[in-house]
Order: sequence, then structure tokens, then C-alpha cells
Amino acid sequence: QVQVVESGGGLVQAGGSLTLSCKASERTWRTYYMGWFRQAPGKEREFVGSITVKGYIRYEESVKGRFIISRDNEKDIVYLQMNVLKPEDTAVYYCTAGRTSRPDEYWGQGTQVTVSS
Repeated sequence: QVQVVESGGGLVQAGGSLTLSCKASERTWRTYYMGWFRQAPGKEREFVGSITVKGYIRYEESVKGRFIISRDNEKDIVYLQMNVLKPEDTAVYYCTAGRTSRPDEYWGQGTQVTVSS
């Protein structure tokens, strides 16, 4: 089964950091690109970034230079390290999987990230 489960959300002050984790099933890890999307209150979901099985990383411009995507092949985990957080980063963050560098075929349940000003 294709399965992704994210965790690590919470409340953080502006300028702070937070790291999200996504545990993928073996099938998901070996087959698909892994990515992150987010949905802010009252807004549509937007792409954050992704990482390929070969380690190529793609970022949305608003987070480039602040967020870091990485993967642990031994643990089948992908991370989203978020630095210099801003109030506008407040959103539900979703771990995703798919067959393109903007993977949106399979979704986790989401984890809330709230950044206070």
C-alpha cells in the first residue's frame, strides 16, 4: 500500500525553526517522488518542495533558502526542516508522494504548523 504519515507540527515563534518528518511505506519510498504541500487557513493547497530518489530537491520560491528537504534512506523518512519561520508559513503541512517532481497523487493526514508573530 502507498502510505505516508507526517508528524512534528507545533507552535513556534517567528524566526524559529521546526522540523517535520514523514514516514513512508517501503513501496512508496522505492517508487515515488516524495514531497511537501501546505494549506493555510482560507487558502488553497500549495507546493512546498520535493525530493527524488536520487536526491534532487525542488523548492517553491517563498521557502527557498529557509526550508531544507532531506531523506534518510535507512529509516525511510523524509524531513522538512523549516528555518526562519514567518507567520505566513502557518498552515497544515502534508507529506505527499507521486510520479513527478510536484507529487500530488498520495497524501498524508497533515500536521499543523503555527507561527506566532
